[in-house]
Amino acid sequence: MVDSQTDHEGGPAADRHDLIRVQGARVNNLRDVSVEVPKRRLTVFTGVSGSGKSSLVHGTIAAESQRMINETYSAFLQGFMPTLARPEVDVLEGLTTAIVVDQERMGANPRSTVGTVTDANAMLRILFSRVGKPSIGPPTAFAFNVPTRTASGVMKSQKGGAEQRTVVREAVYQGGMCPRCDGTGRTSDIDLTALYDDTRSLADGALTVPGYSMDGWYGRIFAGAGLPMDKPIGSFTAKELDTLLHAPPTKIQVDGVNLTFEGLIPKMQKSMLSKDLEALQPHVRRFVERATTFSTCPECDGTRLSREALSSRIRGANIADLCRMQVSDLAAWLRELDEPGVEPLVAGLRHLVDSFEEIGLGYLSLDRPAGTLSGGEAQRTKMIRHLGSSLTDVTYVFDEPTIGLHAHDVERMNALLLRLRDKGNTVLVVEHKPEAIAIADHVVDLGPGAGSAGGTVCFEGTVAGLRASDTVTGRHLDDRARLKDAVRTPTGAIEVRGAATHNLRDVDVDIPLGVLCVVTGVAGSGKTSLVHGSVAARDDVVVVDQGPISGSRRSNPATYTGLLDPVRKAFAKANGVKPALFSSNSEGACGACNGAGVIYTELGIMETVESTCEECGGRRFRAEVLEHTLGGHDIAEVLAMSVDEAALLFGEGEARTPAASAVLERLVDVGLGYVRLGQPLPTLSGGERQRLKLATHLKDKGGVLVLDEPTSGLHLADVEQLLGLLDRIVDAGRSVVVVEHHQAVMAHADWILDLGPGAGHEGGRVVFEGTPAQLVADASTLTGQHLAAYVGDGAATAR
Repeated sequence: MVDSQTDHEGGPAADRHDLIRVQGARVNNLRDVSVEVPKRRLTVFTGVSGSGKSSLVHGTIAAESQRMINETYSAFLQGFMPTLARPEVDVLEGLTTAIVVDQERMGANPRSTVGTVTDANAMLRILFSRVGKPSIGPPTAFAFNVPTRTASGVMKSQKGGAEQRTVVREAVYQGGMCPRCDGTGRTSDIDLTALYDDTRSLADGALTVPGYSMDGWYGRIFAGAGLPMDKPIGSFTAKELDTLLHAPPTKIQVDGVNLTFEGLIPKMQKSMLSKDLEALQPHVRRFVERATTFSTCPECDGTRLSREALSSRIRGANIADLCRMQVSDLAAWLRELDEPGVEPLVAGLRHLVDSFEEIGLGYLSLDRPAGTLSGGEAQRTKMIRHLGSSLTDVTYVFDEPTIGLHAHDVERMNALLLRLRDKGNTVLVVEHKPEAIAIADHVVDLGPGAGSAGGTVCFEGTVAGLRASDTVTGRHLDDRARLKDAVRTPTGAIEVRGAATHNLRDVDVDIPLGVLCVVTGVAGSGKTSLVHGSVAARDDVVVVDQGPISGSRRSNPATYTGLLDPVRKAFAKANGVKPALFSSNSEGACGACNGAGVIYTELGIMETVESTCEECGGRRFRAEVLEHTLGGHDIAEVLAMSVDEAALLFGEGEARTPAASAVLERLVDVGLGYVRLGQPLPTLSGGERQRLKLATHLKDKGGVLVLDEPTSGLHLADVEQLLGLLDRIVDAGRSVVVVEHHQAVMAHADWILDLGPGAGHEGGRVVFEGTPAQLVADASTLTGQHLAAYVGDGAATAR
């Protein structure tokens, strides 16, 4: 009889489970994909942007692992968790616990800092509560999110089976929040003239605050509060004006409905000023920037902390001093700290800040707002908590971990990924950079194209095998851009004088106009501080940053770019009906699914079932709307078209629509010709979303276009197309400033500004300015050395 724990060869049966098997994956554009991913190895997934890499790694393997883990919790706990639908796949075997480290930006909560998201602040608070002099209270006394509270009354407690009552008078529960700025570190002054036009009445639209229309409930609330609706605000009495601007929340009754009236300023404080500017809608952000002046809180000097919290010190430094330090300096301070009784806590802190340095983030400070981190910085910050983990045999999933990294830093990231693998973990990485692909034990290449032209496995095997294969990735793996034979001559310059944002050291530099200018340097050298702090805010400058695109499942490329407006009007004009009929969110929506195309069935704690709407067949529109056609196609067929197909339809013939054609041409220009017009925004990859945003900005009138790492998420083959687009923009008379690390973009530039020489306070200076050929010839900076190695023999030719 054979032992059930051994296989037919006599070895342990458990040792046979060394693969993650995927069979018949159909998530998004995947076409019955089947792969076998080796465990305890580093597997890199490659392919052009939109080929299905993220759908396979994140949408299938990681999603199913997390769903199955959630199912192990009790029904009660599952009720508080997001319901995850099972991915469309026939078989998934050999899964292990998946830890996803993505590049989603940190939340834009103004109270969230690098210290709070990494738990460094929590450890420092405990340290100060134990050994800080003078001692002011528990850890919450050093928390800028906890206010100081005073209580009086009767305190009841159960002790020994009997209730005890204690009379408390003015008991103080110490918190660390600055009372002046509520722990935000800044105060705001509001320009009243930006809130209203005092020559007009409320009924006449005097209020200029976004969302305050007198046509709806606001008009009834203001009237119900006793404010004169037909009198110019300039004629208000002092009491009426005070009610309008400063009234505290007051219960009123309007048409038999209980409502709350609140003055404009306290209402704005809650809905706008207490939020991070970047989290606001663009039109609200513009209003806030126009109407308010933010300044450092004079009470706490921007530290967010109360006077009591700032008074407690260790070796002459308070907790704010430590949070302000560059992490590398904080590491040195902790190494010299010798406090008996808290050795384990100090050891934990040392390990944490050493992890910052190890991962290339030693230039950050703990008080840096989390919302200001780039996508790459956010991903590396999330990695910190995993570096010292004792977990093994888990699956780590990374989404382009080299984004935002200089070539010099990529080697360090590679070493970290290999270290996670060598601990016995499975490491899955979605990547485009040849330097990151080179360290893979196993490669899965998807394609051959993007969107509907992708979704199949083109190659599985070693890096050497990929290089020899005839796939798009294999052909481009050894691509090297050569330096330009001739560079453009600048037509002018943006003069930057005394730039001192973040770590910049009074930088004076001229950024040339009329050319392709690349700003580069190691991560943390001051590139973004220079461009966004001294260039982006100027008139005539349009910025395309890495900020995420907001949009629900009902949003798609057609709605986001504004393409649908001219298309609806063209349909309406051709058929003599209203444009609203051709909106699946308005009058034309299918009545059964409300224009969603699918019916969602909630099953309590079980996963939500999503089924195609039987009435419209998933087409989202009422049957009578689909009887109206333009150029032989109904509106649902148009939304199912790719950008390339729609460009042909609206570019000529009876459906010719110049306004729609112009939008479609811009989408083709940025390489999104394969994307379907009605494809939900959440299904687009990171690279696709950024190019979609770039397409919408190409129409802007600004003479200077600023791009923040436009190669993020781009395949090697797509970078060439991007360079062609940048050339066309410059040749059309605009100036392009690119913050970038990709050597192909540097080699193609007309002018390079290199910042450094290091990160944090070791950077902040312009260490080189000139042409790419001069940078390669100079080779005194890290960027110059890596660019010289990249272009190789091409450098001599170009010079």
